[in-house]
Amino acid sequence: MKKIIKVVGAIIENKNNEILCALRSPIMSTPNMWEFPGGKVENNETLKEAMEREIKEELNCNIEALSIFNDNIHEYDNFIVNLITIKCKLMSGTPTANEHSKLIWLKKENLDSLKWAPADIPAVMKLISETESAI
Repeated sequence: MKKIIKVVGAIIENKNNEILCALRSPIMSTPNMWEFPGGKVENNETLKEAMEREIKEELNCNIEALSIFNDNIHEYDNFIVNLITIKCKLMSGTPTANEHSKLIWLKKENLDSLKWAPADIPAVMKLISETESAI
């Protein structure tokens, strides 16, 4: 049976209504694909604690995890990911790519121009549809 890994991904929106996108490095699993930054939820850690810790570690900035946006399961060849994307607010600092190859800010309607990691695609599609239904 494949191992299930619970991970959190941050949906951080800036003042220009752009979403922070992170390019996975060539040495990461699912290399050279885009994702919402984040990582594994440790034992005895809440989703909020995991999200805030991961962003501090990966991006050298402080966020506040606000609300769960999407929760999905994706089966890869060797493991299963339960990705919980969380809407977050940037509190202090500027996101810096410590583990990723690159960070970019992108309008919601342009998110589908990137090659996303498969587990992130449902949240990407939900964000895009959110844009289309706004009045």
